[in-house]
Amino acid sequence: MTQGYEALRHGAAIVDLSARGRLRITGRDRVRLLHNVTSNDVKKLAPGSGCYAFLLTPQGRIQADLNLFCFTDYFLIDTEPELRQKVPQLILKYKVADQVEVEDITDHTWALGLEGPEAAAVLRAQNVPVPGDAYAHLAWGPFTVANISVSGQSGFRIFGPADRQAAWREWAVTTASEADVRQVRIENGRPRFGKDIRETSLPQETQQLHAVSFQKGCYIGQEIVERIRAQGHVNKKLVRLAIEADSAPPPGTSVSVDGKEVGEITSSVQSSEAGGVAALAYVRVPYADHPAMLLDVGGFRARVV
Repeated sequence: MTQGYEALRHGAAIVDLSARGRLRITGRDRVRLLHNVTSNDVKKLAPGSGCYAFLLTPQGRIQADLNLFCFTDYFLIDTEPELRQKVPQLILKYKVADQVEVEDITDHTWALGLEGPEAAAVLRAQNVPVPGDAYAHLAWGPFTVANISVSGQSGFRIFGPADRQAAWREWAVTTASEADVRQVRIENGRPRFGKDIRETSLPQETQQLHAVSFQKGCYIGQEIVERIRAQGHVNKKLVRLAIEADSAPPPGTSVSVDGKEVGEITSSVQSSEAGGVAALAYVRVPYADHPAMLLDVGGFRARVV
């Protein structure tokens, strides 16, 4: 295992997140518009808080996911690099007469993650404020420190202007590579949009229901989401698998039971933590809900974790 992986898994590691999209949402109607187009309860957010949310089609399919942070006079959206141009289009599509502006500030800012079980201790040792709740964020001079992680480990993100860099290079913390982060993310069962969360996915299929408020009023895609809740289930779920194999199967590899296809792999990685291969897969509900059931992936045994 690499030093970056070991630090991310057992200590603390720096993760370069500057390539992620960052959007600044301003205007007097920003709360109303974001509340109406996202799956979570934006109206309940107070400055210093935030949430994870989906942007859905009217048919309830996930078009994008995003992290939303509330400030006194604006919102900051953090999203995947490839969604940087798509998210503003999806939001402004429903703008009508609302006074809302969306500014892409990615190139004028930077972001890094500090993730791992010792991340909070590292921040405290450097006199950096540590937000306690998920998606909470605090000011640190010209920077913002948010309680959020890409790897599924406990962790934090520091945002700042491009011409100001925090003195993190002096913290003597190992840097984790993109491959290190991907491995830990999959081991932790943390899905990524574009890989495990698809444009055909329904929120309940992803099992990421912290992105959905079932108490808020009408929003784009709500009718389908509520109908699924009333019916009680979807046909498949995204689950974590442990596979007894010596190589990671590619995305699209079939998951089967007694020769019958019951799902497919979306992401996988060799993992000593999993004792073989850790993977994410969509599996039909009767099999996804039974961890003891033996599955087959490319001729290797697998179980739902």
